[in-house]
Amino acid sequence: MRQKMKSLGAEVKTHATILGGFVAIIWALEVVDVVLRGSLNYFGILPRTIIGLRGILFAPFLHVGFAHVAANTVPFLILGWLVMLRGTKDFFAVSIISAFISGAGTWAFGSRGLHIGASGMIFGYLGYLLFRGYFERSIVAIALSVIVGVMYGGLIFGVLPGQVGISWEGHLFGFIGGAIAARLLAEEKGSSEL
Repeated sequence: MRQKMKSLGAEVKTHATILGGFVAIIWALEVVDVVLRGSLNYFGILPRTIIGLRGILFAPFLHVGFAHVAANTVPFLILGWLVMLRGTKDFFAVSIISAFISGAGTWAFGSRGLHIGASGMIFGYLGYLLFRGYFERSIVAIALSVIVGVMYGGLIFGVLPGQVGISWEGHLFGFIGGAIAARLLAEEKGSSEL
């Protein structure tokens, strides 16, 4: 029992370090961006431009002001942690797949203008958590999908065109990326159990 508690404590500490580290990075970058008068934001995604390709890598770390960072922090922590419950390896896989598909889709199909923010990854976590139950077909995964659907299901409307200045394309492709990650990771889990 004591060993289990020690292991659980180490796991919680790892989760807090990873999630807190990302949040610290995006807040620190926003402080630097304010000092540099918004010049870091030009490293975001500019659809269908060669220079805009670098945004696929950098956009999740950049935001337009502290309100934007704050709006992404809480859902990142909650949904990211729910993804991480499956394991840190899965968290990193879902994050990378979601960020890449969100960025690439936005670059290829996004509206004109600069696209930045961690919301593509956040919608990726949402897509992963909602589709994980469908692809894994375990009681725990299905229950988690239902809970996330009830708590965060309203976010799904963020994948539709709506408010000016919000990259619904990043949300949509992030969500698709999360669904793809759920499928890939469920297949990996299924093949490792054989």
